[in-house]
Amino acid sequence: MAKVSKRMKAAVEKIEKGKLYGLKDAISLFKETATAKFDESIEVHIRLGVDPRHADQQVRSTVVLPHGTGITKRVLVLAMGEKVKEAEEAGADFVGGDDIVAKISGGWLDFDAVIATPDMMKSVGRLGKLLGPRGLMPSAKTGTVTFDLADAIREIKAGRVEFRVDKFGIVHNGVGKKSFAPEQLYDNVKTLFQAVLRARPASVKGTYVKSFSLASTMGPGIKIDPSAAQKEISAE
Repeated sequence: MAKVSKRMKAAVEKIEKGKLYGLKDAISLFKETATAKFDESIEVHIRLGVDPRHADQQVRSTVVLPHGTGITKRVLVLAMGEKVKEAEEAGADFVGGDDIVAKISGGWLDFDAVIATPDMMKSVGRLGKLLGPRGLMPSAKTGTVTFDLADAIREIKAGRVEFRVDKFGIVHNGVGKKSFAPEQLYDNVKTLFQAVLRARPASVKGTYVKSFSLASTMGPGIKIDPSAAQKEISAE
């Protein structure tokens, strides 16, 4: 069994066992329990009452966090012709066509987001096994297959994140850093939570949000009351 550090023990002791916190209280507690010597991320974990094995119960979309994630993303754009210059002028970190596709096929993955123009998807489709498992495969559903490159690049740089359920029906997303003000963290968590609620599949019956928690990169989880969080948000 791994030894629990004094730092972790002290953090755990600040969380009342079995208690479900309100959203603002949980964020305040996060600030107290994120005690590592670096700027820890705040992570949201939402377990949904969906069965991801069914196509009509997939939950996947994007949302722009009002205060960003605290991480500068390296954006790759796969395009051709005039769109190459447009992507470069819009601030893409890497731009190319079939040459970049070949480079990725060879193992290059030094980027954090991929945008592709529709006319590139025939080539990009071959990268599914490399990009898909990493959540990097461009998709029209998430706005990353588009000819409107300037807007797509701007949104990703500004803090657009993709969320999707894993095979266990859980959404995991980073929504900021310990250095963010509590109000900024609250805005970001609220925005993501609202987007997940809006993405509820019509085929899902019963309780949609089964559990909701926050955690720092190196800290303990803080459980949130999903119903109370919804009321807290809707009351504003």
